[in-house]
This record gives sequence, C-alpha cells and structure tokens, in this order.
Amino acid sequence: MNFNDPLVSTIVPLVLLFGIFYFLLIRPQQQRVKVHQQMVESVRRGDTVVTAGGLIGKVAKVRDDGELMIEIADNVQVRVLKSTLTEVRSRGGEKAES
Repeated sequence: MNFNDPLVSTIVPLVLLFGIFYFLLIRPQQQRVKVHQQMVESVRRGDTVVTAGGLIGKVAKVRDDGELMIEIADNVQVRVLKSTLTEVRSRGGEKAES
C-alpha cells in the first residue's frame, strides 16, 4: 500500500472520519433508542410516567396498540402514545433503573 497514491490519501481520511462519527454520534444514539424502547415496553399499570409534553400521571391502563391511559387527576384520564414517554418512575415515584 503506497500512501503517496492519491486514491489512498483520499480514502483513508474519509474512513477515519466515518469511524469517528460512528463512535461519537451514531452508536450512542442507537444505544439511547434501545434503552428507550426497553423502558416503554416495561411500562405497567400503576407506574408514574412523564410524557414529552410534560404530563405527569399514573398509568391506568396499558393497551396493546401502543397506547396508554394515564390518570393525570382524580377521574381524569388521557390517552397517550407509549413512544411519547420520556421517563418511567416506579410505583413509589422514584426514577426506575435503566
């Protein structure tokens, strides 16, 4: 391999740049998405959740179609998508381990 070759001197920096982007940007984002999916799948009735819109409530019902019924006040329930959850707290109110 001759490093004086123009093709090699062009490809090597591009490969290094892609490697840096992968380890600093792409891989950590994939890991965050995986942790979020696990969090969403582990939601169950009675957990306290926080949505992306800022609603905090207790899960009243978990539906199979990707939705939750959340009680935000006495006798007030809203239907939200599981994917909008940003935080799941256990029944005691403390943040669940991830």
